[in-house]
Amino acid sequence: MAEVKKVVFVALGFPNPEMRRFLYSNLMLEFSKRGHEVFVIAADDEGKQSKITVERGLKILRVPSLKLYGTGNLLKGLSNLLLPYLYKRALKKHKIPLDFDVIIMPTPPITLIDVAFWLKKKSKGKLYLILRDIFPQNAVDLKMMKPNGLIHSFFRKKEIKLYKTCDGIGCMSPANVEYVKKHNPYLDHSKLHLLPNWADLQEIVEADTEATKEKYGLKNKVIAIFGGNMGLPQKLENIIDLAKNCQELNDLVFFLVGKGTEQQRIAKLVSELSLDNVIIKDHLPKKEYNEILQLSDIGLISLSQDFTIPNYPSKVLAYYQFKKPVLASVDLNTDFGTMQEEIGCGFWSEAGDTTAFKENLLKLYKNKKLRDKMGQRGFDYMVENLTPARAFETVYATIE
Repeated sequence: MAEVKKVVFVALGFPNPEMRRFLYSNLMLEFSKRGHEVFVIAADDEGKQSKITVERGLKILRVPSLKLYGTGNLLKGLSNLLLPYLYKRALKKHKIPLDFDVIIMPTPPITLIDVAFWLKKKSKGKLYLILRDIFPQNAVDLKMMKPNGLIHSFFRKKEIKLYKTCDGIGCMSPANVEYVKKHNPYLDHSKLHLLPNWADLQEIVEADTEATKEKYGLKNKVIAIFGGNMGLPQKLENIIDLAKNCQELNDLVFFLVGKGTEQQRIAKLVSELSLDNVIIKDHLPKKEYNEILQLSDIGLISLSQDFTIPNYPSKVLAYYQFKKPVLASVDLNTDFGTMQEEIGCGFWSEAGDTTAFKENLLKLYKNKKLRDKMGQRGFDYMVENLTPARAFETVYATIE
């Protein structure tokens, strides 16, 4: 039997797993299921005082913070910078024994490295990084930060220290591994390995599709859905340009669900272009979103062409689970598109090339059998490779 580990997960946010499970709660629940002791520390920007709760068997220290979501970049940045201090103070206040065998930290945000380093030094445990955001370069790509400026240099030094200090680094895709190697030649490359995103394969409950179609005006429609954050990285203009060029397809509708810094601007653009084939909704309850996803025909992915780092959108997991073929418009630095080709679950084109995007759309729009075939391939790939159990085994092999 494997040795029992005391694991601390240093999180930004951590929704109550009794209410909603997500990427990291699924992994921590898997650690707990395997008999390990799990402790989570996470921010609570609505809380008044720190408290320890037990949620689905996970002990969670929730720490009050400044606003982290739905606010301006300045306040959000300040909030993130304060978190290490707030986390340390809360750990001391609650007299948490700092004897962890493993410290697991995801990015974003990179600001949590200070508390992760402190925990590693105090507990002598191994530090494992789940690398999901190559910062600060992504901020430079999106023109949110000047390259080689004071702020960039500050965070780049933190990034280098993080990579050096970690005992293991899990990257989303092979291109991510190669990017980190190329731009960090000082690094012990044996620390780097592939850790794709994962999701819990929950049973899909059959929904009343006719009632849902009636509610949203989707009867007799072929539905291309986008669900998730609507920000600069997603460059939703790619999808809006596609919708503009598909107005002659009267039974095709683009259904966009989510919130983000660009949502209002994109909604205004849709209105200005008088696109009656686009529906935009704010965040929907998980059950309701799943009902719409279940009756959709195509899952949409969009990434900004400005990225020099290889991003891998996590929303594709929902498309795999619901057996939806993937239609992607992405930059040339990510390997996301080529991986979809290898899996055989969808098509991709270069971001900004609306002609190619539409050609790929039409392949799926005209052929339901192809949609079903590709959707099944995505599902099969997920079952084989993208479960919490598989993610646990990858992480545990590094920290055992």
